[in-house]
Amino acid sequence: MNTIRNTLVEVAYSVIPITAIIFIIQIALKLPYEELVRFVGGAILVFIGLVLFLLGTKIGIVPIGERIGEYLPQTGKLIVVLIFGTLLGFAVTVAEPNVQVLATQVDLASDGAIPKTVLVMSVGIGVAIFIALALIRLVKGKHINYFLLPSYALVLLLALFTPEHYVPIAIDAGGVVTGPLVVPFIMALGVGIASAFSGKRDSFGLVGLIALGPILAVLILGVLYN
Repeated sequence: MNTIRNTLVEVAYSVIPITAIIFIIQIALKLPYEELVRFVGGAILVFIGLVLFLLGTKIGIVPIGERIGEYLPQTGKLIVVLIFGTLLGFAVTVAEPNVQVLATQVDLASDGAIPKTVLVMSVGIGVAIFIALALIRLVKGKHINYFLLPSYALVLLLALFTPEHYVPIAIDAGGVVTGPLVVPFIMALGVGIASAFSGKRDSFGLVGLIALGPILAVLILGVLYN
């Protein structure tokens, strides 16, 4: 019951303020009554959908992520950790609603020049590769700067050779993977792996590192398409 109550409060804090502001704007602008009714109905559906989505995340995705993270290091084989980590990362990224929305909008805006499937697969592969790097960092206990600095240098380098319209898409791709599905699972996986080392590892910077994967993937996609 505490989980349900906390989720309701969390969603209320997120949805009610923006709903109230838009409601006031609609009244002030004297928009048609039908649009106001549709907006209120949509806001109610969003509230219900977010509650169900977050409940599913807290009840299922986060616990299973932690359990998998705790179990994988016990195999004693880094290759097993990397294989399962990358496969799960790819799957959860492809399922991420934010990624699907971005890919759909880009497909429409480009008149199919950047197909939705290609963009989703590219973002998924980028996340999968950087999850592998993040897991190597966790297991080996390496400093995150060894991964962040070369990655950002590569981003700057690729941006010089990528068509201009791919650069903002790449940056947005890095943002959308920090959505409500990817982040809870990845953080839970990282916490689980870190806990398997009895506090000798930490998962700080995990999301920031993984967000670089889609950026590089889309920039490389731009170079190839160009």
